[in-house]
Amino acid sequence: MTLHDDDLAHFTAVGTPRLPEPAEHGTVEHEAAHIRYATFGSGTPVVLLHGGLGHSGNWSHQVPALVARGYRVITIDTRGHGRSTRDQRPFTYELLASDVIAVLDTLEVQTAALVGWSDGAIIALIVAMQAPLRTSGVVFFACAMDPSGLKPLDQPMSTLERAYRRHAQDYRELSATPEEFEQFAAAVQTMMETEPNYSADQLAQIETQVFVLRSRNDEFIKPEHADYLVRTMPHARLVELEGVTHFAPLQRPHQFNTILLSCLGAFGEARG
Repeated sequence: MTLHDDDLAHFTAVGTPRLPEPAEHGTVEHEAAHIRYATFGSGTPVVLLHGGLGHSGNWSHQVPALVARGYRVITIDTRGHGRSTRDQRPFTYELLASDVIAVLDTLEVQTAALVGWSDGAIIALIVAMQAPLRTSGVVFFACAMDPSGLKPLDQPMSTLERAYRRHAQDYRELSATPEEFEQFAAAVQTMMETEPNYSADQLAQIETQVFVLRSRNDEFIKPEHADYLVRTMPHARLVELEGVTHFAPLQRPHQFNTILLSCLGAFGEARG
């Protein structure tokens, strides 16, 4: 049966399915933190970067589909999220991007496709800026690269409230500091309110192929920001998602996976 969880009621109640048994897993010590990673399957590497306050298990609907298509999937718990630790310095997206490169170095992965959702999308593009030879392409979903792309959040939304409750529960179950969710969430919120601030000139320097996935119903992101990104990055293409919001990988996994696999396939064609 095709899962539809448009209001996130199922996600809030039970979370996501367990990830498959990894081929390998471990932690990378980098910049005073331990960054948790796992790999699944074999083949062309694909790195999945989750959103703010979440963890790599939020990709559990995507990992089996990618493995079945012959990809080596690498999941990473962002610094301070999931089973990864953090120190007391402020979060910055550039620091989080450097953690991703450290994991790739540890796994001796020279080039990978990067799939980013929300904060993970920002991290993926920064990796493409900092280390363009390390990525074959970026799938960028549900985030802005400067404050002009954000919608005002002037009223409560049920999907956001439900996602927040689930994230809080998962944090308590996974984190090495289970009683510190509020402090952690505040630190992430500070980063979100002050970053990123990339200019059009900086985005225009990105030579990596980028698919910008847009949902016009995204709770956070103005739809016209996706148009701006596609106009600004020289190798960017727009893909529309219908009937979903900021949480598309959870709401309609089959639809999201079909589009994701199509994008990744295009990266393979570009390399070939």
